[in-house]
Amino acid sequence: MTDGPIHLNLFTMNSVEHVSPGSWRAESDQSSRYTDREYWTEIARTAERGGFDAVFFADVRGMYDVYGDDRETAVRRAIQTPANDPQQLVSAMAEVTETLGFAITRSTTYTHPYQLAREFSTLDHITNGRIALNVVTSYLESAGENLGLSGRMDKQTRYDRADEFMDVCYALWEDSWEDGAVVRDGDEGTYTDPDKVAPIDFEGEFFSVPGPHGCEPSPQRTPVIYQAGSSDRGREFAAANAEAVFVSQPTESGVREYMTDLKQRAGRLGRDPESLQFFLGVVPIVGETSDAAQQKYDNYKSNVDIEGTLALLSGFLDMDLSELDPDQQIDHIETDAIQGTMNAFTQSAPDRDWTVREVAEFSGLGSTSPVIVGTPETVADELQRWHRDVGVHGFNLKEIVRPGTLTDFVDLVIPELRERGLVRESPTGSTLREHLSGDGNPRLRADHPSR
Repeated sequence: MTDGPIHLNLFTMNSVEHVSPGSWRAESDQSSRYTDREYWTEIARTAERGGFDAVFFADVRGMYDVYGDDRETAVRRAIQTPANDPQQLVSAMAEVTETLGFAITRSTTYTHPYQLAREFSTLDHITNGRIALNVVTSYLESAGENLGLSGRMDKQTRYDRADEFMDVCYALWEDSWEDGAVVRDGDEGTYTDPDKVAPIDFEGEFFSVPGPHGCEPSPQRTPVIYQAGSSDRGREFAAANAEAVFVSQPTESGVREYMTDLKQRAGRLGRDPESLQFFLGVVPIVGETSDAAQQKYDNYKSNVDIEGTLALLSGFLDMDLSELDPDQQIDHIETDAIQGTMNAFTQSAPDRDWTVREVAEFSGLGSTSPVIVGTPETVADELQRWHRDVGVHGFNLKEIVRPGTLTDFVDLVIPELRERGLVRESPTGSTLREHLSGDGNPRLRADHPSR
């Protein structure tokens, strides 16, 4: 059981399509406006009006070219293609909001930690401490090829590099500049005390970074760390780094098992297991009446692009689903791509035999997350159950139509949640970390392994 308010993120992507293939064809959908600055500022205002903690931007490098061994389906069906860089949206969205946070997905595989640390310190400064980093290791073969590499690193190497990557970032953010290093003493002609700025002298297998950090400490120093590891190696990484964990299992038993396992791993690392916050992906379809909600659901299902969904899942699984019979069962297979997608179907629901067709039909609206259909009261009941009985701290709201999924939720469900005291009228503190923790501390907890 979890007390306290429900936390909310909008889970979106700077692209036409995210995780509901075919929904761009819906009459009310405005996904094609993703290149429009005003679209994103409208989204930001709506999310803040609804008490959302953050907009959580997914991102991907490369194209989904596993299905059919080419990119044609992904390009034709708009499977996360075309897509723009989400990080460039933050300044515009922050300018029209005061409390809304921004979680940005970045890969430790295809960037350098010194550069990323500088970028996120800058973002944390200009947003007054409203930035989070969603750490991923990237999974598409085409991403590595487009960046001049021979292909994708194997999973173990990707996570070894990610461990070292984060060590470098933490050293730059937390250790390089002392509190009070910036003195701005005009009489002495000293802006920064050089005795309080130190190199990090990092030497590892993947990185050599002498430092020091080129940025003065930002309001949070380290951005809030999100992660969603699901393989054994990914769970270890999440337990060591994540403050907020994105849960994508489609069943309650799978969610409970995942949360218990992550807490146990975090405890073994000396962290307070209860300090981890878990965000469940959900797909709300809400109407003023049950019939209206059901009609929306039926309309949305009619737009599901089965082939597009299979192309998306093929990239997630690193397995060409075009080669399988639609009625063939999918057994648990270890892959070098997103292990959690496979686990979501096979391990989270071990008593069910999933076929390729069933996986595609289930995943067409929001991929592997639960779909909740009903009135504002029905949706609020289900969110409250997940929060209070299962113990999730919040939800990543997955879109079907854009911005309709968000506006329906804010206009219809948020008033119900606020009436129940489950969503705050205003956040606690000024930084995103304070909003999430409620403890008034903008810094990483003392028991975080980086400290």
